[in-house]
Amino acid sequence: MLAIERKNEILAILQKEQRVLVSELSKRYEVTDETIRRDLEKLESEGFVKRTYGGAVLNKTRNLDMPLRIRERTNRSEKQIIAGLVRALIEEGDRIMLDASSTSLMIAKELKNMDKLIVITNSVEVLIELAGQEGIQVISTGGNLNETSLSLVGNAAQKVLNGYHVDKAIFSCKGIDMKDGITDSNELDSDIKTAMYACADTAILAVDSSKFDRVSFVKSMRLKEGDILVTDQKPSEDWQIYLQDHGVRLVTPKE
Repeated sequence: MLAIERKNEILAILQKEQRVLVSELSKRYEVTDETIRRDLEKLESEGFVKRTYGGAVLNKTRNLDMPLRIRERTNRSEKQIIAGLVRALIEEGDRIMLDASSTSLMIAKELKNMDKLIVITNSVEVLIELAGQEGIQVISTGGNLNETSLSLVGNAAQKVLNGYHVDKAIFSCKGIDMKDGITDSNELDSDIKTAMYACADTAILAVDSSKFDRVSFVKSMRLKEGDILVTDQKPSEDWQIYLQDHGVRLVTPKE
């Protein structure tokens, strides 16, 4: 296994378990403790972890944005559930916008069997996923490439979005909180989602259950009456009441 592959796997483990031990990782990858320490030193220098005695913990700095390749492997089963639920909300002939989140990439995979659809996206991965699908017209925003999220951002991307009106804007976020609303880890990606939100009749927020009561670095928006929140399991009763009071439709798997 290449060092970069091992580092990415370690990051995926940290995303799920929040901490790792050098001794356990060295056995898992059949390398020396010193090799794992060097991996952790590199991850610390990149801002992803904080080293501790005998291991490391995930750096929970609010403006930290994990690479897309890592996010794709985090809460994967939950995102697959969400993608299926979102697919059921999309109708033939819809015009939609998809952001560059890992959840949207899973949703794009679910849309590939549709016969007629227009998809506008700032996601490089979604563009590749839907390329060549007969019946699906794919429009790229263009813009500056964010290499971490593989998203196209900036004024050029926003200008393209502002030139369209769509039925549904589908996006995810880093956190959703009753007080602070929808939040994200960086301003450029947040600006794109805000632009998508303004262009759509209906917003669909697709988030796994770990995002509830979380506040990230950049405040984006609040869902309005008529919007939809899709998640992998029913949130707390307080959240159900909050969404109902604000006219937001909650979609979860049927029990």
